[in-house]
Amino acid sequence: MQKYVQEARKLLLLAIPVFIAQGSQTAFGVVDAVMAGRVSPTDLAGVALGTSIWIPAIYFGNGFLIALTPIIAQLNGSMRRSRIAQLVTQSYWLAFFLSILIMLFLYNSNIIINIISASDPALGKVAIGYLRTIMWGAPGFLFFQVLRNRCEGISKTLPSMIIGILALLINIPVNYIFIYGKLGAPALGGIGCGIAGAIVYWLMFLLFWIYTSHTPSQRDIQKYSYFRGPQWSILARQFMLGLPIAMALFFEVFLFSVVSLLIAPLGVIAVAGHQIALNFSSFIFVFPLSMSVAAAIRVGHCLGQGAPEKAKIAAYTSLTIGLSIAIITAIFTIIAREQISFLYNKEIDVVLVASSLMLLAAIYQCPDAIQVVSSGILRGYKDNRPIFIITFISYWILGLPIGYILALTDWLIPRMGPAGFWCGFIAGLAASSTLMTLRLRWLQQQPKHVILKHIL
Repeated sequence: MQKYVQEARKLLLLAIPVFIAQGSQTAFGVVDAVMAGRVSPTDLAGVALGTSIWIPAIYFGNGFLIALTPIIAQLNGSMRRSRIAQLVTQSYWLAFFLSILIMLFLYNSNIIINIISASDPALGKVAIGYLRTIMWGAPGFLFFQVLRNRCEGISKTLPSMIIGILALLINIPVNYIFIYGKLGAPALGGIGCGIAGAIVYWLMFLLFWIYTSHTPSQRDIQKYSYFRGPQWSILARQFMLGLPIAMALFFEVFLFSVVSLLIAPLGVIAVAGHQIALNFSSFIFVFPLSMSVAAAIRVGHCLGQGAPEKAKIAAYTSLTIGLSIAIITAIFTIIAREQISFLYNKEIDVVLVASSLMLLAAIYQCPDAIQVVSSGILRGYKDNRPIFIITFISYWILGLPIGYILALTDWLIPRMGPAGFWCGFIAGLAASSTLMTLRLRWLQQQPKHVILKHIL
């Protein structure tokens, strides 16, 4: 029992700063929704529509970089820190190429938005403007993630927390300036959220670069950090290792985005209510997500030491903590859902939709916690491909069709509107959590030499 308690302390020391850092980033979306919502429901819905395209695109790029964290953790655990700098340099190149593709996609996303918002041109104008401004922050965001993964891979999670808090504090006044037109800036409404986001993402990268360049704890890594051109063999290996994670993240996040797009024709009230519930759920999701990151670090570190039994202890401890937190947040969501909805918007119709959807969000928080922590553990084992397969099957073969049938058809019951899609979320997450835990259990039953053969 003592070894599990000790492991819990190590996980929490890693997870708490990650939680605050990730919470700060997620709070960007909360701030955007609250501040844009106070302009008009159209601005809130426009930002929601733009976000439904921005988030899958940037998370897809980030998925390739997330694979860097357990690799660095394994190198750190096996005392091969000299190799970290080269991986980081090549990750910059990978982030650069990915950001170009993402920006091209976002610039041309007006084709999709004009179709979706044909009945409401004002909604489409906000969404397009938001995407064509925030896209300039894509390189800064991905470069920031490279340095964040470098630090978290060597168990230094405090810097990302501090920078995340500073970025959030800066984002609020910058949002205020461009949304409401202060200090001589034009009042851009929801489009101002995109400008503020781009500025803050570059600032986050700059702050992290200054830290990693001067901190004494990384001098041994920094002395190997110098400019290198693209090394295509390393880039190809990182690309292939990150591809399943990127695809899994894309299909998971894109599911929510597709649902937002399918809800759009139901009207501004439905879109705004759905966005409020989704935005708050994304914030709550930070709790298990931080434990997922901590689990990937600890499992990777233990495997780097050649100790799969320690990795197993880290895995089950992280799952226990993640599920416990999810139970608490689910109870809080049920109790406070109406009060939370009023923080976003004062219109009664919007609040009624949002609070009813938050009740469904509370139900899926437990399976959501299990699946995300399990995926972090599997990343620690470098068992990435099953994450993509499980995510695709659970969300797109099961969750989305169920949600569509319940929300927009009368095939089984009278159409439920947005609530039907949230029932689909519950089904998909329940399937994903079950399959993830089965895969993890199978993996841990393999012989030691099989588990360790993929370690660098």
